[in-house]
Amino acid sequence: MRLTNLLRTTVSAAVVGSVAFGFAGVAAAQDQEGPTTIDDIIVTAQKREQNLQDVPIVVTSLPAETLQDAGVRDIKDLQILTPGMTVTSTQSEASTTARIRGVGTVGDNPGLESSVGVVIDGVYRSRNSVGFGDLGEMSRIEVLKGPQGTLFGKNTSAGVINIITEAPSFTPGYNAELTVGNYGAMGASGSVTGPITDQLAFRLYAGRRVRDGFYEVDTGDGPRANTDDANQDFGTVRGQLLWLPNDNTSVRVIADYTSRDEYCCTGVQIRTGPTYPFVDALSEGTGQRPPAAGFGPLPFSRQAFANRDTGQEIEDKGVSIEANIDIPSMNATLTSVTSWRDWSGDIGMDVDYTGADIAYRPQDGGYAYTVENLTQELRLAGQNDRLDWLVGLFATKEDIGRTDSWWYGPDYTPFLSFLLTARLNAATAGFPTPPGPIPISPARVGCFTAPGQTAAGLQGCLYGLVPATGPGFTVGQGYQDAYEQESTSFAIFTNNTWHVTDQFDVTLGLRYTMDEKSLDGLQQNLNGNGTTCAAAAANAAAIAGALGAANAPTIIGNFCLPWSNFAYNNRSISESFDDGELSGTIKASYRLNDAIMAYASYARGYKSFGYNLDRVQSGITPTDSLLFPSEVVDSYEAGVKMTLADRTVLLNATYFDQTFTDFQLNTFLGTAFVVESIPELTSRGIDADFLWFTPMDGLSLQGGVTYTKTEYGEFTAADLTNPGNFPQLSLLPGATASFAPEWSATASINYDRDLGGNLRGGFSLAAKYMSDYNTGSDLLPYKQQDAFATLNGRISLGSVDERWTLELWGQNLTDEEYVQVAYNAPLQGSAFQSTIQPNGTYYNPALDTQTYDAYLGQPRTYGMTLRLKY
Repeated sequence: MRLTNLLRTTVSAAVVGSVAFGFAGVAAAQDQEGPTTIDDIIVTAQKREQNLQDVPIVVTSLPAETLQDAGVRDIKDLQILTPGMTVTSTQSEASTTARIRGVGTVGDNPGLESSVGVVIDGVYRSRNSVGFGDLGEMSRIEVLKGPQGTLFGKNTSAGVINIITEAPSFTPGYNAELTVGNYGAMGASGSVTGPITDQLAFRLYAGRRVRDGFYEVDTGDGPRANTDDANQDFGTVRGQLLWLPNDNTSVRVIADYTSRDEYCCTGVQIRTGPTYPFVDALSEGTGQRPPAAGFGPLPFSRQAFANRDTGQEIEDKGVSIEANIDIPSMNATLTSVTSWRDWSGDIGMDVDYTGADIAYRPQDGGYAYTVENLTQELRLAGQNDRLDWLVGLFATKEDIGRTDSWWYGPDYTPFLSFLLTARLNAATAGFPTPPGPIPISPARVGCFTAPGQTAAGLQGCLYGLVPATGPGFTVGQGYQDAYEQESTSFAIFTNNTWHVTDQFDVTLGLRYTMDEKSLDGLQQNLNGNGTTCAAAAANAAAIAGALGAANAPTIIGNFCLPWSNFAYNNRSISESFDDGELSGTIKASYRLNDAIMAYASYARGYKSFGYNLDRVQSGITPTDSLLFPSEVVDSYEAGVKMTLADRTVLLNATYFDQTFTDFQLNTFLGTAFVVESIPELTSRGIDADFLWFTPMDGLSLQGGVTYTKTEYGEFTAADLTNPGNFPQLSLLPGATASFAPEWSATASINYDRDLGGNLRGGFSLAAKYMSDYNTGSDLLPYKQQDAFATLNGRISLGSVDERWTLELWGQNLTDEEYVQVAYNAPLQGSAFQSTIQPNGTYYNPALDTQTYDAYLGQPRTYGMTLRLKY
């Protein structure tokens, strides 16, 4: 039975991929009798093999050839084929975020787990970044939308990306791939598979890819020597064994290793604010893009500025063992999936992304994080005439380590001096003596930190009448923090479908999850860091007397930002928390006839509580606890799945209504990442998709559209865990969430035909459109991305037996210029005010002095790939 099932699954996947989505595998396809139909598409969205049209879930199923034709090698590439899905990266490829229906979790903080789960060969990857890499040979990818907590566990409150790679085969074979492209792109990969014995087969895959960067970098003050950024240099090895000891048992062992050694990612200015003269004065050259007239938006450009390196070294490795044992007496299968994974990332960063040497993090292990976890899942699934049943348990142990550091460049003290005096001149009409603006000087920090400073002395110092004698910030390393988080999770679950009649099914799923997490950390200031903050705080009375009591907290706050606050001197952290949560689903589906199935469902999803592994403070006082609560979602769906035209056309549509409670928002405020639980987020809309195996031999069309209204509920400062965060979040109440375009649509066409002379040719096009959306968690207007569309294409020529295939390909063929993520440039102006503005928020566009940077989408790439297969 086990061997028969494996062969059937392999043939089914090959047939759908070859006939419907490309000409690879034509020989296998010819073995099928009759035209390809929707019945050939098998998915495992409910942890059992089912026809796609029998599953009451929104599933986008993408076989290998579709992925290949669209140029999909990782989950970021996947978004061109999936409406309602976005994937973005920020300060490194280790900070990757997937969102479905406008819902996801920003990945810059390893303390946050994802709202979109990534599962590879049955193994859950606890962070999106951990699942971001060369996926190698893929059998198919299933994108499941909406909460999937019953079968896929916690942290799948927005959906699941379920990736199934190619298994070993008992039929000997090999393939190789060579690629060249623009930006110096070169790639080589290959695999070999076949039997070792009658019961044991193997598959070995290896790949290496390199490419130059997309950004031109002005290195300013140096010492950075590399003048491009966002390059690519990674390699992957994956080995597998498939053991079939008897007719009822299969064991699949997978071991993989991926390494990346790249430069990524520098930001570019999309709006340069009034702090530009200070950067220009402190750097070699301009130091950043000069401002536009009136400090307006800048034209799109890939010119970046970074005087420090942005290197990243990432390693991902692991082993998994999946065993399936058929139990004929029960008509059931026992499945065990065991895994160990170890991921690490070491990152270098130019904090200010200018040519001035203000602040940075070297790639020396001081700014890094690791994720190591063990998982064990057991499932027993069976069926009879009226019931498909499944029970299981899942356990995981995860250890996260994070180190964080901050280094002051020689330009930090002068730059802060410029900022302080400029802000005082802007905020104060004039001081009693002498009249006129305060002279801008790189030494003004010392006016505020002089020992025993008086109000009169401070005024005199600011006007240059008295020397600045106080300490500035010590050049070099300012702090080194370390965090260790341990997590254990245990769950029991069941998912059962009762076939009430031949047409009517009811599914009930329940899962109870128990989580326990503990955090230990040490926050350390080094080299006298914190002295400047302490000196300014000691002069609070003098600052208030000279500049006004209302101005004193803001001025002292500039000296006591999280990276310079003396309150973190050898500060120890020790916290623990445990909680349990019930999630589940109930679905009802009714088959009106052989062609149409209607269904409705309710699901409750759960995203675990966690700790903000960062320096978090209110004013200048560190927050007592770094804990943030769990996020839950209640989701309602009603849909129809139609199989038309002799089962050659798939047409599905679903209405969804999701409400997230305590939505975990991670937003960058320009000085720190802040995690805040937003009381309510709703996501409502329609998902629709189609697939047509046309009467024309070799031609298929596929596409989909998602309409979504993803909005925050109304809330006030009192509704937040930390009310002090409300000014920077004051644009959110009642507004559309970031990365939530109302309209998202995909379309692809695939065609191949026999050209005669043992040749076969074809082409494919894949396009995606997204309406406008905001790319910043705080929804500042300068972070808005206009509507845009991207297009990928491929032309193929090869032998009918696939011995060789030559492909010409292009991605983002129209060279669409768009922003992945926009953010506030650190220390370079301010967007939000300290008081409520006339529009009822803390934002006033007329007072916005913020410089905005962005991580950009990839430009047009093109090249040629030669594939060899036997």
